[in-house]
Amino acid sequence: MEKKELLYEGKAKKLYKTEDNNLLIAEFKDDLTAFNALKKGSEDGKGALNNKISTQLFKILEKNGIKTHLVKTLDETHQLVKFCKIIPIEVIVRNIATGSLTKRLGITDGTTLPFPLVEFCYKNDDLGDPLLNDEHCLILNLVQDEGVLVTLKELARKINSILKDFFAKRDLILVDFKVEFGIDSSGEILLADEISPDSCRFWDAKTKEKLDKDRFREGLGSVKVAYEEVLNRILKTQ
Repeated sequence: MEKKELLYEGKAKKLYKTEDNNLLIAEFKDDLTAFNALKKGSEDGKGALNNKISTQLFKILEKNGIKTHLVKTLDETHQLVKFCKIIPIEVIVRNIATGSLTKRLGITDGTTLPFPLVEFCYKNDDLGDPLLNDEHCLILNLVQDEGVLVTLKELARKINSILKDFFAKRDLILVDFKVEFGIDSSGEILLADEISPDSCRFWDAKTKEKLDKDRFREGLGSVKVAYEEVLNRILKTQ
């Protein structure tokens, strides 16, 4: 399987067509961005780490009944994935209040929420990925019907339950995360994109040290070192 023309380039990945219309090659980049890409940088090896982390987490989710677009890992920075039409909704799950949630609602940073909060954002860089409610999604025709939104919330909560428990056993707190979903050629909803420290917040359970993209946002030190620590804990056997 070889790369053909570039189909899409985002902040963290490139997607290429292949000779099979149902398969794409995803390339993980070393780029780092924050504050709507106003702050940019890169760190060698970051893309390879995200590839390994996302691959491992997708395999764990697959074993627990979550269908994903991942076919296989090709090399250090490339995955073979199923082609799917991305639903332009970012689904965010929050277990602990931090970041934009504390600013919007005045909840004290670090507060454990009484239940996992699921939020939708419009996947639109030009608009700054604004928050959406169910009616917004329907008005914008982002989904076929309300049933799709129910499914997205159910899948997001199930993913949260699986990963929150998985990371707790490895002394990591899954603070919050963002996932994206796509619809394949048979009409099935698949988990797509990635799950990595670029799209999740991880805190060390004992020290509350941040081991995710916030290290770049807040100038807390090497992203690569933190991502390596997350990967090591994922690979840790229980």
